[in-house]
Amino acid sequence: MEDVQVIAMLVRRCVAGDAGAWEEIVQTYNRRIYNICYRFAGSANDAEDLTQEVFIKMYRTLSSYDASKGAFVTWVTTITRNLLVDHFRKTKQDRLTDSIDAPVSAQEDAQPLSEQIHDQSAPPDAHVRSREAGETVHAALGKLSPELREAVILRDLQDLDYREIATVLKVPEGTVKSRINRGRAELARLLQRTYRQVM
Repeated sequence: MEDVQVIAMLVRRCVAGDAGAWEEIVQTYNRRIYNICYRFAGSANDAEDLTQEVFIKMYRTLSSYDASKGAFVTWVTTITRNLLVDHFRKTKQDRLTDSIDAPVSAQEDAQPLSEQIHDQSAPPDAHVRSREAGETVHAALGKLSPELREAVILRDLQDLDYREIATVLKVPEGTVKSRINRGRAELARLLQRTYRQVM
């Protein structure tokens, strides 16, 4: 959970022109924003570009953040989601499903450093299996409809609660829960089908 007072102070310092405060905000939220962008864009390069765009938008609108209306993380996630929606509307193509064709190297770049470092105690093929499982889930996520995908990503990968997701998506909590349940069921079905094909 974020410390409301610390975030509010950082935002105030940043709006007043403190570059160090902005740097702290970027470091705190960079991974979260990048992960959301990567899950939607499917490529590390696109995710990096989109993350930059999100931070530019955040910087320009930081003074509009109102702590009394919700957590900073919800505000950040809303900006990220809105930018992604605009981006994919502008490109007029659903590049979300193209994540299956993303080169393996790009997917490796998107992994946190901790996942890229081999665990000496693990069996030699454990890292490969772990990476393959991640790629399979990522590909299956790309096949979900955008509404189900964003609900599952925000809940299961970004760990937002139902209320925060409802705020970000501008839908009732009941709709959020329904989308998450349907998304998880569809994801399970897709993964089951994939593993049956592999066996």
